[in-house]
Amino acid sequence: MKKLLILGAIILTQVLTAMAFAQNGTIRGTIYEESTGEPLFGVSVLVKETSTGAVTDFDGKFEIQVAPGTYNLQISYISYSTVELTTVEVKAGEVTVLDDILMAEEASELETVTIAASAIRTTESALMSVKRNAANLMDGISASSFRKIGDGDAASAVKRVTGVSIEGGKYVYVRGLGDRYTKTVLNGVDVPGLDPDRNTIQMDIFPTNVIDNIIVSKSFTADLPADFTGGVVDIETKDFPEEKVARIGISGGYNPSMHFNSNYVKYDGGKTDWLGFDDGTRAIPTGGRTDIPQYADVVGNPNSPAGQEYQSILGNFNQNLGGFRTNSMMDFGLSFSLGDQLVRPKATWGYNLALTYKNDTEFYQNAEFNLYGKPRESTETELEALERQRGDYGVNNVLLGGIAGIALKTEASKFRLNFMHLQNGETKAGEFDFVNTNLGANFEAKQYNLEYSERALTSILLGGTHYLNGRDWEINWKVAPTRSSIEDPDVRFTRFRIPNNTVGTEVGLPTRIWRFLEEENLVGRLDLTKQAFLFERDAKVKFGGNYVYKNRDFDIQSFQFPTGNADLNGDPNQILAPENLFSAENRNGVRYNPDFIPNNPNQYNSNVTSYAGYVSAELQPAERLKAIAGVRMEKYTQFYTGTNQNATIVFDNERVLDDLDFFPTLNLIYSLKENQNIRLSASRTIARPSFKELSFAEILDPITGRTFIGGLFEERTNGGTELLWDGNLTATRINNFDLRWEAFQERGQMLSVSAFYKTFDRPIEIVQFLSDPGAFQPRNVGNGTVAGLELEFRKELGFISPAFEKFSWNTNVTVTESQIKMSESEFRSRSLTAREGEEVKDTRDMAGQAPYIVNTGISYQDYNSGWEAGIFYNVQGPTLNLVGFGNRTDTYTVPFHALNLNVNKSFGADERIQTSFGVSNILNDKRQLVFRSFQAQDQFFTNLAPGTEISFSFSYSF
Repeated sequence: MKKLLILGAIILTQVLTAMAFAQNGTIRGTIYEESTGEPLFGVSVLVKETSTGAVTDFDGKFEIQVAPGTYNLQISYISYSTVELTTVEVKAGEVTVLDDILMAEEASELETVTIAASAIRTTESALMSVKRNAANLMDGISASSFRKIGDGDAASAVKRVTGVSIEGGKYVYVRGLGDRYTKTVLNGVDVPGLDPDRNTIQMDIFPTNVIDNIIVSKSFTADLPADFTGGVVDIETKDFPEEKVARIGISGGYNPSMHFNSNYVKYDGGKTDWLGFDDGTRAIPTGGRTDIPQYADVVGNPNSPAGQEYQSILGNFNQNLGGFRTNSMMDFGLSFSLGDQLVRPKATWGYNLALTYKNDTEFYQNAEFNLYGKPRESTETELEALERQRGDYGVNNVLLGGIAGIALKTEASKFRLNFMHLQNGETKAGEFDFVNTNLGANFEAKQYNLEYSERALTSILLGGTHYLNGRDWEINWKVAPTRSSIEDPDVRFTRFRIPNNTVGTEVGLPTRIWRFLEEENLVGRLDLTKQAFLFERDAKVKFGGNYVYKNRDFDIQSFQFPTGNADLNGDPNQILAPENLFSAENRNGVRYNPDFIPNNPNQYNSNVTSYAGYVSAELQPAERLKAIAGVRMEKYTQFYTGTNQNATIVFDNERVLDDLDFFPTLNLIYSLKENQNIRLSASRTIARPSFKELSFAEILDPITGRTFIGGLFEERTNGGTELLWDGNLTATRINNFDLRWEAFQERGQMLSVSAFYKTFDRPIEIVQFLSDPGAFQPRNVGNGTVAGLELEFRKELGFISPAFEKFSWNTNVTVTESQIKMSESEFRSRSLTAREGEEVKDTRDMAGQAPYIVNTGISYQDYNSGWEAGIFYNVQGPTLNLVGFGNRTDTYTVPFHALNLNVNKSFGADERIQTSFGVSNILNDKRQLVFRSFQAQDQFFTNLAPGTEISFSFSYSF
C-alpha cells in the first residue's frame, strides 16, 4: 500500500508539473555581438518582473519559462552595453521568438539600450553584421526573412540574394557564371544533386522552415572548396527550430499554353510513374547481359536454342514506339514539415522533418532543334540548313523528397544527424517533322520520341561542434556518405521517311537505349579554430582538412532494329507487331542489333580521391584594417576504366587527372566608417572536368538529336594528318581579383560598387565536333580573361514620400568583358572557313559568360498586415553557348526578358496561414539559342516557348 501511495504521488507530481509548464509560455532568443555578428556565450538574460532568467549557450541562445503576460527583459554582459527589451508578450503554451538581439561594446559606463520586442522580430540585423564583417565577400538570406516574405522553398528565397539567379527554377547561378563555376553545398559539405554532373543541387527541394540561412560566398577563403569561381551557395539547415511547428502546404501552377491542352503528347508508362520511379515496365529484356545471341548467329537456324532465346528477347521489347494526344494537367505540389526543440536539464534536443511532392507538366508546341553551317563557298554568307526539326513534345516531371534531422546540444558540444532522400522521374514524348539536307542526304521524315529518366539520391550527414576552454577552441567535424543513381530505361527513337513511310539507315533505324549510372560519394571534413591575440587585438587561426572519395559506374546499352521486309504504314506502334518480327517463317523480319557488342565505349568506371588541407589567419594589424590570409592545398586524382569505340585504347584504372595545387587567398577589409568598407581580395581557384567529360562516352539526346562526346576522344581532319583535339582534358586554374566599396544602412539597406578581374588558364568549353554534325565535346581552349563591374543597392523608398516607406528597390547590374585567346587549331579552322571580307581575330568571347546581367525589382512589405509583393525583372545578355569549329558556327543564347510578379499574404492567429500568388514570364518571352555568323541572319539552334505561368500556394501551420 505504501509503495502504491509513493507511486501515486510521483505520478501526480509529474502531471501537475506538466500542467504547470503547459500553462506557462516560453521565451527563446539569440544574442549576437553587433560588430562581428557572432553569437555571444554567457550573456545574462533576466525577466525583471519575476527575477528569473537564463544564460546564453555557445550558440548565443537562451530559453526562459514564464507565466502568460507581458514582460521586460534585461540583457547584460561584461564590457557590453546593457540591452532592455520591453513589452515581451508571452502566451500560454506558445513560444515567443526574439531573433537577432545585438549587443555592442560599451561606449560609456552604465549605458542601457532600450528596444521594443516588436522591433526585434522584423529585422535581419545579425546576418547584416556577419556580412559587414565577413572574411570574404558574401551575401545571404536568413530564417527571419523567410518568415516575413513567405517564400516556400530555397529556390524562391535565394533569388532575393544580390547577384544570384535561378536556372529552370532549380539551379543557382552567381554573377552570371554557369554551373561549372558555381557550387552548392549543404551544411558546408559537398553533396551531389539529382544530376551528379552538376556542381549545384536542386534548390526547390528545401522548404524554408527547415533552413536557418542561405549564405552565398563570392570570394574564396582557404576553408572553402577551391572548385568555384562565381560563388559557393551554402544551405544551412536548422538544428533547433525556434518553436514547435507543423506545416502542410499545397501549390499549383497554370500555364495557358501548356495545361489543359488537348494536343499534349504522352505515352503509357508504369503504374508508379507518379511517384518518380518505374515499376519494371521499362526493364531491359536482356537483363543487362552482354552474352546475348545476335542476328548473324541465329538467322541460319532460328529454331536452335540460341535462335529461340533471340526470338524471346525480341518479343519482350515493348511494342509502344509512339505517343498519343491527350489533355495535359496543371502543376501541383504537396508539402509537410514538422520541427521542434525539447529542452532538458542537461541537454537540448531538436528535430526536423520535411516531405515534398511536386508534379509538373510542360508542353512545347512548334519546338525547334536545328543545325546550320557555313556554305562551302566563302562568298556566301547566309547559313545553310543541315538538319531542321520542328514539332511538339510533352514533359511530366515528378519530384518526391524527404529531409529529416535530429540534433543534440550539451553544455560544450553539439551533434547533428541529417538524412535526405530525393526521387525524381521525368517522362517525355514527342512528335516532330524532320528535314535533312546534310552530307548529300536529302529527305523528310516523321520522328517519334519516348523517354523516361529516373533519378535517386540518398545522403546522410553526421557532424559535431565542440568548444574547449570556453570558446578558446572550436572543433567542427562532418562525415557525409551519399549514393546517387540515374537510370534512363528504354529511351525510344523512331523515324519514318515520307511520303513512303520507309525505315532505313539513311533516316536512322529505330533505336532503344538503356542508361545506368551509380555513384557513391564519401566526404569527411575537420575544422579547428583557435582564438588568439595578435597586434594587441583579437584574432583567429583556423586550420583543417577535407577528404572526398567518389566512384561512378556508367553503362549504356542500345539496340537498333533493322525492319527487313516488314510492311510498314507509318504507325510506329506497328513496327514490333508479332507478325513483323524475325522467326523461322520470317527470317528477314524485324530484328535487333546490339550496339554495345563487342566494344562499348559507353561502359566505364571512374573514381576520384581528393585530399585537402588548409591554414588561415584572421587578424587586425591596424585599428581599421582586417586581414584574412590563408592557403589551401588540394591533391586531386581521377582514375578511369574504359575503352574507345574501336577498343584501340583500353584504360584499366588509368590515372587521367593527377593534380597537386596550392590555392593562396588574401582578403583585406578597410573600415572607412562603422558602416562602410573597402574590400580587396586576391585568390586562386580551379574548375575541373566532370566524370562524364573525362571519358570516352557518347551520349545521345534523342529529342534534340544532339550527342555529347567525352573529352578523351581525339579528333583529326585531312585524312588524320591534322590534329584538332588531342584528348588531353585538364583542369582550369583561375586567378581572381576583387575590389569592392560597400555601405550598410539600417533595415538591410546597402550600396556597393565592385570591380573584378579573372584570368583562366585553358578553360573548358563545349566545342562542336567537326566530323559529326550535332555532336559536341568538352575541350580546353586558349587562355581567357574576364573583367567586370558590379553595382548593387537595396534602398527603401520612404525618402521620396512617407507613402512609399513600405516600398524598396533592389538592383544588381553586372557588366563584363570576356576574352579567349584561340588555340592554334581553332584560329586556323576559323581562318580557313572565313567569309569573304571577314577579318578573323585570334580572340573571341568566353563561352558561358554573359556580357551583362540586370536584376531589378520593386518590393512592398507590410509586416503588420502580412502583405508582401514584388515585381522583378531579369535579363542576361547574348552569351556564347557552344563554340564553333570549321564550318560549324558559334551558338549564342538570345536575351530572355523575365518579368515576374509575386504576392504573399500571411494572416490568421500568429500568421499561421500563408498564401502566395505569382505570375512568371509576364512578357511571354521565348527561350532561344541561335547560330551566329559574319553578315548572316541568325538561325535557330533551339526555339522554345515556355509561355506565361500563374502559380499559387497555400500553407497552414499548427
